[in-house]
Amino acid sequence: MADINHHIPESLLQAYATGSLVHPFALVVAAHISLCTECRAGLEAHNAAGGAILESLPDEPVSDDLKVRILDQLDAPFKQKPVYERSGVYPGPVMEALKGAAPRWRRVGMGVRQSILSAGQDGSVRLLFIPPGQAVPDHSHNGLELTLVLQGSFSDETGRYGVGDLEVANQDLEHTPIADAGAPCICLAATDAPLRFKGLVPRILQPVFRI
Repeated sequence: MADINHHIPESLLQAYATGSLVHPFALVVAAHISLCTECRAGLEAHNAAGGAILESLPDEPVSDDLKVRILDQLDAPFKQKPVYERSGVYPGPVMEALKGAAPRWRRVGMGVRQSILSAGQDGSVRLLFIPPGQAVPDHSHNGLELTLVLQGSFSDETGRYGVGDLEVANQDLEHTPIADAGAPCICLAATDAPLRFKGLVPRILQPVFRI
């Protein structure tokens, strides 16, 4: 694994540790943590701090009814979720979202392809395949966008992003990501609001591709 230079902001790492991060962003953060020892250590520190806080809290009495319901749940048949390992460029959390299958790519123009992993009220998360030298249309953001590089690299107004790097783009950033020379750039991207495209054609096609 190449050196990772762009990491998870502390606020997002804390939200992930407390379980308050919405699914699209949580998936990107989980995938980055699976690749990044520095952020994995940061998550462990947050978990340890949370555990220490819980241990310091006074005991709270619970009703007999609650005890019974908890024991009933423990006695219920337990179905273990499959654990997916890394496959090619896709880390375990991405393979879990793919349910162990290969991405189902859909062409969006100019050689770019996408595979939507989930989309709902909390936002969307997708895989993007961008050929070398190809640009994603100039855009800004109505909310937050997290982009994790899984293969190749891309560059924009903020710098270069290689495998494992995470770009965090908010409403203040307008950029034109361009895949660098070499291997096609494959990214995992999550948004909580539609992008704001500058060009007319991307704006027209935006509802079709749910970007």
